[in-house]
Amino acid sequence: MVTETMSTTSFDYSETQQMVAESAREFAEQHIRPHVMDWDESQTFPIEVFKKAGEMGFMGVLVPVQYGGSGLGYHEYIAIIEEIAKVDPSIGLSLAAHNSLCTNHILSFGNEAQKQKWLPKLATAEWIGAWGLTEHNTGSDAGGMSTTATKKGDTWVLNGAKNFITHGRSGDIAVVVARTGEKGDSRGMTSFVVERGTPGFTSGKKEDKLGMRASETAELVFDNCTIPDSHRLGEVGEGFVQSMVVLDGGRISIGALSLGIAKGAYEAALKYSKERVQFGKPISEFQGISFKLADMATEIEAAELLVHKAGFLKNEGRPMTKMGAMGKMYASEMCVRAANEAVQIHGGYGYTKDFPVEKFYRDAKLCTIGEGTTEIQKVVISKNILK
Repeated sequence: MVTETMSTTSFDYSETQQMVAESAREFAEQHIRPHVMDWDESQTFPIEVFKKAGEMGFMGVLVPVQYGGSGLGYHEYIAIIEEIAKVDPSIGLSLAAHNSLCTNHILSFGNEAQKQKWLPKLATAEWIGAWGLTEHNTGSDAGGMSTTATKKGDTWVLNGAKNFITHGRSGDIAVVVARTGEKGDSRGMTSFVVERGTPGFTSGKKEDKLGMRASETAELVFDNCTIPDSHRLGEVGEGFVQSMVVLDGGRISIGALSLGIAKGAYEAALKYSKERVQFGKPISEFQGISFKLADMATEIEAAELLVHKAGFLKNEGRPMTKMGAMGKMYASEMCVRAANEAVQIHGGYGYTKDFPVEKFYRDAKLCTIGEGTTEIQKVVISKNILK
């Protein structure tokens, strides 16, 4: 079995994967790079860029063709997120949240009518998607949520608030997990789809963040928000279990995002180290700098293998909870180290906004927090290896 697997494994991108990566690279250079610092300074969420990304098929990467998507797999998805994050991680983050959280939740757990209704709009970016699990008092402890959904006839009434929600203001549609049973009961939560414009559904505070500033993060507020039962995803009580499955795939997204950040920071540091001359030679010729670059390059390779292995398992429909957590944990911590070293290699210039590494440094930290902190990944990994 092992021999057969090893002989058929390829570490090269397929022709399709190469084409997808190249198109994402060109898209990022043309539509994102000229505006990166303007969007960062003004905290602009450039919705028109996501509409263009929808035309390219980047907003429905994993969605089957019959629902208007690209019908691609996780290796292509990783390539797209990575190439965009190398230019602007905040755009990569929004792309990831739209694809792997909101859209993927409906794709994975919606019935046929729900898929037909919402996926074509999401896959083309006619609608931008949001996903609501986290609350003010329940981050890692998602099971303790306070937002409730109460059944009234053929409708559900939602009350409460979600925070740290990507596209909390600009999203046209949100998948929301609400409590339908007792607090702390893993079978006491249910998933719902709420469309923008539904009475009682509004947005709250927009967060002012350290990094990822062009990716909008805001509250979702529900005040007697009434939705039909046809907007319920799956059975009553399945919401938390569904969310854990969605987050498994989402961790591949954050791994890919981390790879993009690390590669962007590494490439900038490599270029600078060859151009910066001190004591009569490029600083890349000093062992103190060359060893930093060697460590960065090696750790990027290791993270890439972990993330793509998780993507491979996901494509195959095989269990990947442990590998997804490992890839996310290692890649996210690695990208923080890479960004830190990139700033160090740039010296004083690394601390200025004239060079891209200060932004990678700020953006990187979120990867160790979002979609499950590093500590939560260790809980997931240890449970899997000890059971």
